[in-house]
Amino acid sequence: MDTPDNKPSTHLKNKHTDDLIDHYWGSISYVSSLIKASEIKAGLILSFYGILLNFVYQNISLVLDHFDDDTIIYILLAVWFSCAVASIYYSIRCFMPRIESKYDKNIFFFGDVITKFGDIKEFSKTFFSISIDEDQLFDQLGQQIFINAKIANLKFRNVQKALKFLAVQFIFLLIIVVYYVVATFI
Repeated sequence: MDTPDNKPSTHLKNKHTDDLIDHYWGSISYVSSLIKASEIKAGLILSFYGILLNFVYQNISLVLDHFDDDTIIYILLAVWFSCAVASIYYSIRCFMPRIESKYDKNIFFFGDVITKFGDIKEFSKTFFSISIDEDQLFDQLGQQIFINAKIANLKFRNVQKALKFLAVQFIFLLIIVVYYVVATFI
């Protein structure tokens, strides 16, 4: 009688391959979630600026009318606005795709699927042949993990810069408010 215990090497190899595939796809999923997280953070920064700039726009005349020819307030406002623009710029850059074409063609990269594997039938055949060859499959998955990680890293660097400019902008906004209060009430 054949039982599963009679073929341990095949089962172990398949189990190991299954575990590896799960590991690779789990890595791709994790890095993809990091990409989404960076885009959510950038979106929140942009939403915040939408609210803040609307508030500033509605109240800027109050400040400017009070400081008719005060150079200091104009310098503070210029630095504040420059930081806000820089922060917005880096937040927007997070959404701009940066696709490099210097890598090998990959069956898991959407751009390559359409442009580098011919028509639908040719792609399907290539996809199948790579899928049954473990070495090629894991190589393709590993390359995609690397490319996705590079994209996530770039996006997080942009978010980090946006947050730094947001922090500096807040400091200048606080200085402007203190300057306004001191000049108005003291």
